[in-house]
Amino acid sequence: MTRDPGLQPERTRLAWRRTLLSLTAVTVLEVRLSLGGGTVDALLGGVAVLGWLAILLITWRRATGTGLRRAPRWALPLTALAAAGSALLGVLHVLGGLR
Repeated sequence: MTRDPGLQPERTRLAWRRTLLSLTAVTVLEVRLSLGGGTVDALLGGVAVLGWLAILLITWRRATGTGLRRAPRWALPLTALAAAGSALLGVLHVLGGLR
């Protein structure tokens, strides 16, 4: 069976799009949780938005297929860091709401 080189770039673009979509959903939830709180909640929401914007700017061209054929070396670790940071912000929101 021969490998079709046209499918791998498409799968990679779709994976980047899914990543952006999931981070967008998490960021929207973070901002929604931040709206009713105080200063700390607003700060957490702002951090979530800044992290989302950074990942959006870094991966947009890769996700749409208009950028380089290969992602920069730092794009994947930074995306993973943003995802872990979003999870940590969510945990902080939940723990703050339990008080």
